[in-house]
Amino acid sequence: MHLAILVTNTDESSFADRHPKDGEKFSRLIHAVRQDWKLSVFQVKNDQFPDMLDPYDGLILTGSPASVHDGNEWIDRLRLLVIKAHQIGQPIFGACFGHQVIAEALGAKVGDNPSGWVLGTVETSRVSIPEWEADLPDKLSFYAAHHEQVLNLPDGAELIHQAPTCRIAGFRVGNQIYTTQYHPEMEHEFITALTHELSGELPDDVIAASTHSLAARSHYLEFAESIARFFELHPSN
Repeated sequence: MHLAILVTNTDESSFADRHPKDGEKFSRLIHAVRQDWKLSVFQVKNDQFPDMLDPYDGLILTGSPASVHDGNEWIDRLRLLVIKAHQIGQPIFGACFGHQVIAEALGAKVGDNPSGWVLGTVETSRVSIPEWEADLPDKLSFYAAHHEQVLNLPDGAELIHQAPTCRIAGFRVGNQIYTTQYHPEMEHEFITALTHELSGELPDDVIAASTHSLAARSHYLEFAESIARFFELHPSN
């Protein structure tokens, strides 16, 4: 299996430099459950895109502090890539910003979260169960860092996860598209450091809630397995 990881994270701060970048985070996530898979990383936020989609068995779109509304050329190009991949039946997984740009490319709307910033550990409920999630717990925990969300499902999509602070926390389009509003690639050390880093920028109640929530850990390995099983539904090149 050969996947392309499309990195959208625009954070170039000193904090980001002190921690693994998203290409490495997602590579760790996938290799935690499928050590032999080949992963190619593309910095699409720097306008570095795959020349062709054919060499890849699927795409992973990462999270980002960017907004789908920023009007950047690389975001427009990424939307077109999502549409093309969808048209040719290529499997796509998206997390956070990736989830949002996939939804928007397919006709949905993205806007501010009515609850404001969501940070820390979030427990989601599973609304429906795709076959690749059959072994996951009914209540699934993720690490979150977002203030925008998908406001309506794209045509043909089915809701699979929801949370008190996010009605559309994850969706599928058949067996081809799989998304989550959250960050399965984040590990506990990183989300703890991120909460501390944002303590001077976000409201005190958001930081306090995040700090309290981090007593609970994410289902890191369990969700990594579900991502792998999703891609395994599709024949490898």
